[in-house]
Parts: sequence; structure tokens; C-alpha cells
Amino acid sequence: MHLGSALRTALAAFLLAAFAFVLIGPLANLALWSVAERWYTPYKLPVSYGTRYWEQVFRPTGDAMASLGTSVFIAVLTVAVALALSIPAGYALARLRLPARALFMVVFLLPQAFPSVAIYINVARVFYQLGINGTVLGVVLVHAAHGLVYSVWIAAAAFGAVDKDLELAARNIGASPLKTFVSVTLPLAAPGIVASGIFVFLESLDEFTGTFFVGVPQVRTLPLLLYNAAMGGNYQVASITALILLVPSVLFMLFIERFLRADVLAKVGA
Repeated sequence: MHLGSALRTALAAFLLAAFAFVLIGPLANLALWSVAERWYTPYKLPVSYGTRYWEQVFRPTGDAMASLGTSVFIAVLTVAVALALSIPAGYALARLRLPARALFMVVFLLPQAFPSVAIYINVARVFYQLGINGTVLGVVLVHAAHGLVYSVWIAAAAFGAVDKDLELAARNIGASPLKTFVSVTLPLAAPGIVASGIFVFLESLDEFTGTFFVGVPQVRTLPLLLYNAAMGGNYQVASITALILLVPSVLFMLFIERFLRADVLAKVGA
């Protein structure tokens, strides 16, 4: 009995350690590369440490800060476009009796059903004919189309989680449909909508393939800088860039855990 319990405990400890290694190992490697000024074979650890590459990345005149500014600017515009479409679409899918609601929900998932490279190559060809290939507008449109896949589903779940009796109570005391939506429905759905906006922001911030085919070479974002640094063998800059891109994702997860209710998450896709 004691032997079996000890074996189970040892197995659980081993699996936990393996999971921690898989989860934390790549992050630790990124952190190590970010402070490694010299690291070459046969040494298992960096030969010398320093912050020279951090100073290079955060130099005001460097490419990294310009790329970060471009990435944030594009992400903010993408959120504005995505929410402008997903809020009314999500409300309609959650509240109106649409005859093909399930079909509409599936349509928003269709872009994920096909290889992204094939899609973006054709999008780039169309955008080139329209004269918006290699522009911020073209990149924003691609990012927004990709972000709608998630923002519509999350917005529909957020509106679906709002108690209809509260809306009926507002209507009974004389509020118009628009007043009810602005003063009751929208504030109650706000945490889910904000989470949707943050998710779209992160998707846009991390998007590489669409930006590569539609924006290069005129539009340079942080993921493109990461790619160029990695392909050029500058693993320090690539690691620092990856860590910068990681920070918003961690903050988003903390927001989800703190503010987004479980009943909203349960209605995603319902």
C-alpha cells in the first residue's frame, strides 16, 4: 500500500516537473538569450552576460521601437474596426431570432478552415490590384478579418449572458430600445467586449503571416523584426522581441481571470 502510494506520488511529481519544464523551459531560454552577449559552442551557458542588446532594442532611434509603434498603431486600428463590426453582429446573433444563426456563427470560423498562406497570397494579389498592398490600411483589413473570427463569438457570448429581464425592466419604465441598449445591455456586456477587444489586439500584435504577405516591405511590425533577427542569427534581439510580445499576453490572461465571468465564457459558441 505504501509502495503504491509512493509510486503515485513520484509519478505525479515527475509529470509536474515535466510540465513545468515544457512550459517554463522555452521562456527561460529566451530570458537567457536576451542577456547573453557572447554564447557559442561548446559552452552550455553564455560566456558573458550584459544588457547591451536590451539597450540596442530600446534605443529611441532603433528599428525595434519604430516597429513596436507601428504594431501598436495597427493593433489599435484593428480593434476599432473589429469592434465596430462585432458589437452589432454579436448583439444580433445573441438577441435576434435569426433563421440561420448557427450558419452565421460557422461562417465567421471559415477563415480558420483553410491554409492561411494560400488565403493571404490571394488577398495580397487583390490588394495589389486595389493599390492598398504595402499599406497600413491593407494590413489593418487583414488583421480585422482575422480578428472577427474571435470577436464576434465572444461578443455574442457577452450579450447572451446579459439577463433579458433587466432589459425588459428598463423598457417597462419607458426606456427606448436604444436607451436600453446603451444604459443596460452594453455596460453589462462590457467585460466580455473589452476581453474581445484585447484578444483582437493581441492577435494583431502577434500576426506575422498576413503582415508578411500584405505589408512587406513598406510596413514593418515587431513580429517581422523578430523574424528578420532570427533569420539573421541575431538571437539576442529575437529573444528580447519575443519577450516584449509575451507581456501583453500575460496581462490579458490576468484580465480574463480577474474580470471575465464564467457564465460569459460558458456561452461562447452556445
